[in-house]
Amino acid sequence: MKSIAINKEVQNSLTPKSVLDDLLEGNQRFINNNLQKADYQSLVNDTVAGQYPKAVVLSCIDSRVPVEQVFDQTIGDIFVARVAGNFENTDILGSLEYSCAVAGSKLIFVLGHESCGAVKAACDGVELGNITAMLDNIIPAIKESALDFEDDVNSSNKEFVAKTVEWNVRLTIERIREKSKILQEMEVNGEIEIVGGVYSLQTGKVNLL
Repeated sequence: MKSIAINKEVQNSLTPKSVLDDLLEGNQRFINNNLQKADYQSLVNDTVAGQYPKAVVLSCIDSRVPVEQVFDQTIGDIFVARVAGNFENTDILGSLEYSCAVAGSKLIFVLGHESCGAVKAACDGVELGNITAMLDNIIPAIKESALDFEDDVNSSNKEFVAKTVEWNVRLTIERIREKSKILQEMEVNGEIEIVGGVYSLQTGKVNLL
């Protein structure tokens, strides 16, 4: 049973690769329905004075993708930034920079998911209130995916949606590197790694891209 949170010494000993391996091992436990047990009260008490998360996950808001459980992480383990469509913007970039440059996280994981509602809506050109501007962030991924399809470039085409989900993760990673010199330099120096994957609603597995 986990009862002691990550401290600074432990965080400093981690590498981007070891953190990625840990998250993927946690995902395997999730798939196998064998999540680690935790003493939440002890972890709450242990993190009052500070936090030293090992990673930050940029995820969609989808209720079917509970990030901490998907990677079998608990209090003090990871930062989670969520926005419909798991794309970056100024606030998200600032959050990622804080997570890594200030709080010491070793990994940025951009997590898309199968059958994403935001991606589907963008594919269909949905326009509604502030949702319209939000979906504009997914348009670049749609354009990349559309190059491989002659027709049915809408949400009725499951393969097109799946490709767009993948492209959305890849382009988000590219833009994080382009828009944040801080994170770009940290990755070049080996202090962090920026990776992406897609969560399967069918199996619970996170597939790296």
